[in-house]
This record gives sequence, C-alpha cells and structure tokens, in this order.
Amino acid sequence: MASTNLSRANGSGSATTKFTYSVWLKYGGWVAGGQRFFSSTGGSGDTYFRFNETGEMEISGDNSAATSFGYFVTNRKFRDYSAWMHIVIKVDTTQSTQTDRFKLYINGVDEAGVGGYSTGTYPNQNADDNISLSSNTHYIGGAASSQYFNGSMTHIHYSDGYAYDASTFGETDSTSGIWKPKTNPTGITYGTNGYFLKMENSGAMGTDSSGNSNTFTVNGTLTQNVDTPSNNYATFNPLVGYSNGNYVGTSRANTRAGINFGTTSTTLIPNKGKWFIEYHFQNASSNTDAGVGGWSINTSQVYGYGSAGFKGIVWKYAGNVYVDGTNNVVASDTYTNGDIISIAINYDDDLITFYKNGSTATNLINYSYSFSNYSDFSTGILDGASSSTYDENFDLNAGQNPTFGGRKTAGTYADANGHGLFSMAVPSGYYAINTKNIKEFG
Repeated sequence: MASTNLSRANGSGSATTKFTYSVWLKYGGWVAGGQRFFSSTGGSGDTYFRFNETGEMEISGDNSAATSFGYFVTNRKFRDYSAWMHIVIKVDTTQSTQTDRFKLYINGVDEAGVGGYSTGTYPNQNADDNISLSSNTHYIGGAASSQYFNGSMTHIHYSDGYAYDASTFGETDSTSGIWKPKTNPTGITYGTNGYFLKMENSGAMGTDSSGNSNTFTVNGTLTQNVDTPSNNYATFNPLVGYSNGNYVGTSRANTRAGINFGTTSTTLIPNKGKWFIEYHFQNASSNTDAGVGGWSINTSQVYGYGSAGFKGIVWKYAGNVYVDGTNNVVASDTYTNGDIISIAINYDDDLITFYKNGSTATNLINYSYSFSNYSDFSTGILDGASSSTYDENFDLNAGQNPTFGGRKTAGTYADANGHGLFSMAVPSGYYAINTKNIKEFG
C-alpha cells in the first residue's frame, strides 16, 4: 500500500468510551519515519496505530489518558516479514480495572502478557476515545499524505461504540494450531461510523460490507493480490535485501547491512519438490542475475554469486551462467530491461529451467544442478547480484503479483492447484511458492 491509502470522513458521531479495531496485515519491514496502518485525524487530534522507526508497534490516542484511550509502545520489535498477523485493539474505558480499559491482541494473544509495553499510559475511567467524531477522517494505510503502510492488509473491522475480544474475529485452527481469520464473523455491531472492509473487489477496494455503507475512497493505486492469511505466498526478504512492499527489490539496500553484493532471497524457501517463480527486471545491468543460491550456514559473511562461498546457479544479464561461483556457460541468451524471467526449479531431480518472456532460454533447457549435494546449505532465490553501482530493480511474482506492480499486463496462467497467476503456462508438475503448496509438496 506504499504511497496509497484509503480515506473516509466520519459522518455524524460523538465521542464514545468503547471501540474495536481488527485487521489482518503482512508487514513489509521498517521504514524511516514509521508507517501507520490506521489514522483518525481532525479536530480531536491525531490518533494512530503504526510500526515505528525501530519496529515496535505504537498505539496512540493522541498521548492523553484524560481525553483519549492512552498511549502504548510494545517492548518487542516486529521482524517477521514473511507472515500475516492479526491485530485487535479493544478499548472500553468504562472498566473499573485500569488494565482492562485497553487491550492489544496479536494473533489472539493479549500483548500485555507476552512482551508488555515499554510505554503504557492507560486511559482514565470513562475517558472518551474521540476517534469517531464527525470532525475526523479515518485513513487506512497511512496518514493523510505520509507514513504509508508498507505491506498488505485485509478484513478490516472497526466497531464504533462496542468492545470485542480477538476471538470475535479469529480462531485457532484445530489441525495446525495456527490463528486464522473467521471469514464471516457474526455478532458484531458496527455503530454509526463502523465498517468492515474485506478488500475482495479489485475495482472497489474501499467497499464497506458492514451494512452501514461507510465506503472508503482509494487514494493512489491500490493493488489487490491473492496473498492472504490462509495462503501465504513468498515475497522478498527485507532482512537480506530491500524491497518495497516486499514485491519490488533493489540490490542497493544491502549496503545497509554492510554486504558488498546486492543479493536477496525469498521468505519461503522449499528444499524439495518442483517450484515456479518469475521476475521482471525494471533496470538490469551487466551484473544482474536471477537464479537459485545459498550460503554455508557456517559462513559468517553473505557472498555474491562470484565468490567461493556461494553455492547455486544463476543466469546473468549478459548470457553467462554461474554454477557455484564459476562461469560455466558462455554466449547463452541475454535479457534486458522489461524482460520477464521465469524459473522452474526441480529440487527432486536436480534440474533448473530458465525462460525469457515465455520461451525456454538457449542452452538452459533442463539444466542440471545438484541441489541434493548441498543439504547443509540454505537454498533460496537470488537476484540482482554484485553490482558496483547497486542499481538493479526487479519485481517478484510468486503467483500473487501478476502485473509486476502494474508494469505488465496480468498473466492468466495458474498452477495445477489453481494457485497464482503467471505470465506463461506453468510447466506440468510445478507449483507457486505458497504455504498450501509447500504443505502438500514441500
């Protein structure tokens, strides 16, 4: 949702002592200045829920206990950028016990009993929350024009004047033990300014399904994807390389971690089975490459494709293929800006096939690579490696980003399980990298 938000000016409303906010989100990593997933701004001040500059969650009722629901900063930092999380903020200032007036639930668990708060300013009894006043505008995915949320969001509930526990919106899966959404929760009263945004209509992402018709305006370009809490797709891993929303990568930001090679990997990395993934290169250079790679778990430094510590196979922009850091094939196909590189990875039979714009690349049909010889290595997807200028930019499609951030016409090809959309027909027996497929094949 970077550089995009949803907004709605409240209708007639008054301050209340109760509200509930529930959202499922996939957080894309910290950014300078912090990033809000909710704001209510206007005549009553600035209320917001965000991840701050250092990764803690910060819930602010305009920092006042007397005239709002208080101010809270978690002790723990949030650094799992691969998974969806469920956040519920429950406020009921009528409670006689101070700690019952504010509750933050993460994946169904009360945060006060997990990490607690480095700052915890609880509201006075019967203090007004002020976020539903008619003078306020609600923003989802940022402030009015800043602190945009870097990630994905779905199933946003706001109940105006009612306090609900996390179990109203989510439940524990009886098989996996994982906290999962109730897709159609019941027994919720939304109040005058309440809403339920499912984000299920790609042409009307701000549609309210609460029955209130409190529909939001989309500001900017909001992209829908099929990555959901019930089926999590691979994205770029910002702990290894930078990404914007974790679908757009650049090798430049690896310098942030003191790494001299612009490599990145995906958040989900199977080690068996057959998998399909795509990249679109916005800005390729002589050092750009795409492929599969890993590094010894006993090695303290992350190496680029041309270093002795690297194990893997990559196809370079200029046509060369590097195997375990050694130039192996010369004068194969080249690729350039705007090309889509698709990769079929067969861990079971030690084969890899590269495609350019839907056609198999010369010399790279069922190219043999001994994945099985490196069981002690962390194998993943490698992109945009080793550039002195660190200027490569590339889009990832693991099936959930078929337009590559709006830069290409959406593909229409799903895998055999009906998952994802790709620019070319997925080879028989290969699958999108998501949690449902990994459970079955990985």
